[in-house]
Amino acid sequence: MAKYRSSVTALYNKVVNFNVESLFSRHPGPGIPRTVFFNQNLPDSYFDPKDKPKKEHVYPTNQVISSKYTIITFLPRNLLEQFRRIANIFFAFIAILQFFPEFSTISPGLVIIPILIVLCITAIKDGYEDVKRHQSDRHVNHSQVRVLAGGDWVNPNLNGRKSRTFVRGIVPRRRPKRQDVEAGSTTKQDPDIEYDRADSMEEVEHHMFGDAGENIRPHWHKTMWEDIRVGDFVKIMNDEPIPADLLICATSEDENVAFVETKNLDGETNLKSRNACPALTDLHTAASCVSTLNPFTIDCDRPDTNMYRFNATVTRNGEKSSVDVQTVLLRGTVLRNTDWVIGVVLFTGTETKIVLNSGGTPSKRSRVEKQINPQVLANLAILAIMAVVCGIADSQIEAVQYAEGAPWLYGDNVSNDNPKINGLITWAFALITFQNIVPISLYISIEFVKTCQALFIYFDYDIFYVKKNQPTIARSYNLSDDLGQIEYIFSDKTGTLTQNSMVFRECSIAGTVYHGDPEEDEDEDIKKPLGNSTDVVRETSNDSSYASTSVRGDDPAVLSAADVTAVKLSSGVLKHFRDERLSQDLARAVEAEPDSENAAQARSLNGFFSVLALCHTVLTAVDPATGAIEYKAQSPDEAALVQAAADVGFIFRGREKEILLLQTPFSKETERYELLNILEFTSARKRMSVIIKKLDEQDGRLFLLTKGADNVIFERLKAGGDDWKRTTEAHLEDFANAGLRTLTLAYKVIQEDEYEAWSERYHEASTALEDREDKIEAVCNEIEQELRLLGATAIEDRLQDGVPETIADLKVAGIKVWVATGDKLETAIAIGRSTNLIAEDSNIIIIRGSDRPVEHQMIQAVEEFFPDSGILDEHGIASKSPSTESTSAFPMRRLSLGVRDIVGDDNGNRPGGFVLVIDGAALDHALPDDDNKALLLRLATQCEGVICCRVSPLQKALVVKMVKDGLHVMTLAIGDGANDVSMIQAADVGVGISGEEGLQAVNSSDYAIAQFRFLKKLLLVHGHWSYARNGIMIVNFFYKNIVCIGVLWWFQIYCGWSSAYAFEYTYLLFWNSFWTIAPVLGIGLFDRIVDADVLMAFPELYRYGRERTWFSMKSFLIYMLDGVIQSVPIYFIITYAYFTTTSRTDGYGIELYEYSTTMVFATVIAVSLFNGLNTNVWTAWVFFAVFIGIIILWIFTAVYDAISPGWTVTNVYGNNYYLFTSAYFWLCQPLVIAIALLPRYLYRAWQLGYAPGDLEMLRYIRKTRPDLDMATLRSESTRSKPYASSRRRTSSHMSRASIACSSADNLSLDLRMAQDPRGASRTDMSTGIRSVYRGFDFATEEGGVAMRRMQTNLSERRQSSRNLPSIRQSPPKRSLRLFSSLRRKATLKKDD
Repeated sequence: MAKYRSSVTALYNKVVNFNVESLFSRHPGPGIPRTVFFNQNLPDSYFDPKDKPKKEHVYPTNQVISSKYTIITFLPRNLLEQFRRIANIFFAFIAILQFFPEFSTISPGLVIIPILIVLCITAIKDGYEDVKRHQSDRHVNHSQVRVLAGGDWVNPNLNGRKSRTFVRGIVPRRRPKRQDVEAGSTTKQDPDIEYDRADSMEEVEHHMFGDAGENIRPHWHKTMWEDIRVGDFVKIMNDEPIPADLLICATSEDENVAFVETKNLDGETNLKSRNACPALTDLHTAASCVSTLNPFTIDCDRPDTNMYRFNATVTRNGEKSSVDVQTVLLRGTVLRNTDWVIGVVLFTGTETKIVLNSGGTPSKRSRVEKQINPQVLANLAILAIMAVVCGIADSQIEAVQYAEGAPWLYGDNVSNDNPKINGLITWAFALITFQNIVPISLYISIEFVKTCQALFIYFDYDIFYVKKNQPTIARSYNLSDDLGQIEYIFSDKTGTLTQNSMVFRECSIAGTVYHGDPEEDEDEDIKKPLGNSTDVVRETSNDSSYASTSVRGDDPAVLSAADVTAVKLSSGVLKHFRDERLSQDLARAVEAEPDSENAAQARSLNGFFSVLALCHTVLTAVDPATGAIEYKAQSPDEAALVQAAADVGFIFRGREKEILLLQTPFSKETERYELLNILEFTSARKRMSVIIKKLDEQDGRLFLLTKGADNVIFERLKAGGDDWKRTTEAHLEDFANAGLRTLTLAYKVIQEDEYEAWSERYHEASTALEDREDKIEAVCNEIEQELRLLGATAIEDRLQDGVPETIADLKVAGIKVWVATGDKLETAIAIGRSTNLIAEDSNIIIIRGSDRPVEHQMIQAVEEFFPDSGILDEHGIASKSPSTESTSAFPMRRLSLGVRDIVGDDNGNRPGGFVLVIDGAALDHALPDDDNKALLLRLATQCEGVICCRVSPLQKALVVKMVKDGLHVMTLAIGDGANDVSMIQAADVGVGISGEEGLQAVNSSDYAIAQFRFLKKLLLVHGHWSYARNGIMIVNFFYKNIVCIGVLWWFQIYCGWSSAYAFEYTYLLFWNSFWTIAPVLGIGLFDRIVDADVLMAFPELYRYGRERTWFSMKSFLIYMLDGVIQSVPIYFIITYAYFTTTSRTDGYGIELYEYSTTMVFATVIAVSLFNGLNTNVWTAWVFFAVFIGIIILWIFTAVYDAISPGWTVTNVYGNNYYLFTSAYFWLCQPLVIAIALLPRYLYRAWQLGYAPGDLEMLRYIRKTRPDLDMATLRSESTRSKPYASSRRRTSSHMSRASIACSSADNLSLDLRMAQDPRGASRTDMSTGIRSVYRGFDFATEEGGVAMRRMQTNLSERRQSSRNLPSIRQSPPKRSLRLFSSLRRKATLKKDD
């Protein structure tokens, strides 16, 4: 029996989880390794004996389609999707049944029309939505890229044909087809043709002066993305997106380096350096690419989803060269700071890594729609029982009463008459009689209402982005009610929460904090010059065509950088840094005497900004339009730091090889420094240092300049200056609490003999064959000791407008917000702080992939932080717990702060809170194993928030599925890049932000918004309204039909259970079309549980949606029972009223339709008023909806009963003469309606008077005090609960404003509190290190190609200098001042 039950359960789950898209999505399976051929023919093995290419050697096109349908699959797939609704299957069965004469009621053709209308309208809606998707796909697929053509070049590799999409099938258009150019062909000049620059190669100078047949020469032809083929040469220009996965052949820069922006793939804002394949660097022009003298092949591994792995081999002239991820450009990245790149296409379309990480477009259904199916099944079960009862009763009555001479059985003695067969026919006819128990108009009404709700969202000006003239668009109309039930939100970081822009906000120098001037005039700051307009250019430019990161000695841009005086805003930096107090201090410092009281401050200011201006890898470029310097940095962090130094007068003027140029207010001449070493930044080191030598006749000292994390710098500081350190730590705490990213700066003066000895050790470590990285780190650590503290910086990763407030309100609404980003851990934590995801008192638990197993890290986290949760007992792994001891003298305790958390099981009773941070490497170990995944999920639900960092697009989707399937909750994913597509598709509701990272996320989303802050109203207002409206509408729909069916059912008692109609059939036919449709539509369109401003002011009301209040099996059963109860007085009171004595004045008996029409009127009026009673807000539209059906019924009855047989034959001709003149008619209407509505009316009266909920009280307040501002009422209620406001940290702007209002003296009063070890902390479970978080974050590429090249150049120069004779004089003993500007100034004064 158990085995049978399990098999039935498995079958049921298989049916329930069936996905239509699985039938129509292509499953090519894992690809195979490939060999791509260039300038040579394909081998014969690529073709079968019929000279047709083998399937495995035909590559997909570069066409990417996010839509669901094509012109061929639309009809079958859409029908399958619609017939997932059980009701549609039932309606089709009933329609087919009535084609048989035994069950015919009216014309079979008319019977099938309703179901056809439902299917057609739904198909039109689905088709319209998909056309929009195709239009978005068209926008991407028709983007232009330069592809090699001409010169007899032919791409021998084979590609499949493009798909014939829905739009192209309906609206065919002529489009240019890519053709290989044949020898000797002549074409006219094409504006889409470009030639290489005349000075690139002498032999192609004539290309610029070609004649009519010049297009046959090698050139670059602009081609649509979808026409790119594997094996094509493409040329990408600066700031252009990469259309496919390419191998780099050559670039415009020295040493063939290119820079790409990968935030569309991994969410990181810093640029990545890539280099060309060494074997192909000579292919830097179209002519060299075309030449048949340059044949080569590329052997590639099978396409896979790993974004950080790429294995291939280039074979040329018999020599093989390896290819890795550092030599490829992936689709979705953008070329930056590089004039051009030439590459070859290796993977296209569905085989590119970004598309492999995205799933097929799912066919999403709302939760309400899924819940309707069980309710329809319940109604079908009731219908089946009613039909069986009618069939059995009719069969038994016929068998028994025929022998008794029942007159209605006259003629039932023929040979083919069988009571059992007649009972079966009665059963089938009962299905037709009571078919309205499952209303066919329900689905079409839902579709109509959801379409209108999508229009309400579209026309809502509050979520309309004026700057881009962009409304919020519902791309999937059928998910509006899901927006009101969201329990988990998964958000991307870059471009979704942040603007991808940095602002240097504050700094602490020698114990003095500079907050920067208020940003009231921020817009003017970006547009207008400020102060001395000749010093700083205060305007931005998106034109980066002039950008160059080249360091060639003859580069005019670099040479002119030493002469120009203007500095413009760097890309990724929003505004200049200004501080009036800092300007005054600098002015005093410049004039300070060496022995004055301002000398120490002058040295600190000079040293602080000199470190900012010199400790980096930034390059300079000159804008030919403005003649201003612009900094080109790999990360916006570095750009903001160098920009801030320039804003206060410390202008980095570029580099000449290894010579750094710096202009400072302390020196009239440009200072020159020789760059000796770069100790690069890594996640493990958490710091970056440079060793420089000042090229000055009077001062040639060596300096170590360092910036990094506070804990790393502080433990390497020289002893002493404790007060200064404590003050700086207090400032760092304030910066971190304001959500700013911090860096600590320090320096050290190095003696030459000390450096010479260290340099030898460093050279030996850098050339070691074993443990090179560890040895380099050890040597670097040696010299990075005894540092002198300078101060700290605070940079704001500018958030989208309203992000902190929106997240705070979503958390108040009970929605759990998780962040999934490809950015590194420190950046993710910093954003968590600034966006309110991590509160000031939150303790951070870090789990990362390391030598220590992830499972042990999770177990220890549960043991240490959640010992009473019972998680380990549930999983039976308590015995596996590793015995570890706390590494801190202050073990973390639950803080008694009087703050109530929202998220997690029993988390609301636990003061304080925890935030889990987990990286992609840890997820790689946790997600594949079911036990580890379950443990991770339970641990995550104990925390108030979760941040997933360094995750791939596929991991984002797996995390969403883990929560959705593991907790059975409603999920929403929001993002703006191609790396968010899989996450958006995996969630129940996907929201795309049309930001700077393209339209890929929007194309795959269900809703498209312009700003993250719009999500608040989309969920709290439109989502809540839609869910409440749809839920109440549906149960009222079932109610109104069960009342009608109940009346028909009671009639069967008096008609021998023959399944006869009590009403005239026309009234049944129009029951769901005219009489009762308007009131339920009025609920679905115009009802409001409360007004929009109330829902926005009180996010807590969203719990009604999360708790599924408005639509559940319980509410369905209550309404069904209410309908059955109401049908009893309607039928029996009217029946016995009419059958006591005749209602006619002439004494004749009444006709069936005479009193059944009275039932129709009573039922319609009672149902309409009942629907009105369930409406919360009565507007003019609601009044119209409630009474229009009643009015139409009266008019129809009067006209229909008056139609004479001369026009058409009806069964009710003349009924109005008896109906409206009968006293029983006028007596029964108010009596029956009042009795029917009395239970619901009494319940509502009791609820409003004695047990009002939040909604009822707020509606009453709005009714009695319509002018009251609900936001004011909210603030009053919040003040009465101090803990409520403490959990809602204000935005970073407000935090900085409040900090700016306080003095440095006031800040020093909080030192003891800032040092309290019981405060919020972070624990790295992989190392056991527990520390206090002070906002450290710095983004840069680790071990990139550009850094390796710089290190190589420095190493080569160092090696060559070792062979030169050492000419060194012992320098005079100097003071430990950082720079000699003050001393030199004093010397000049003495000379005077």
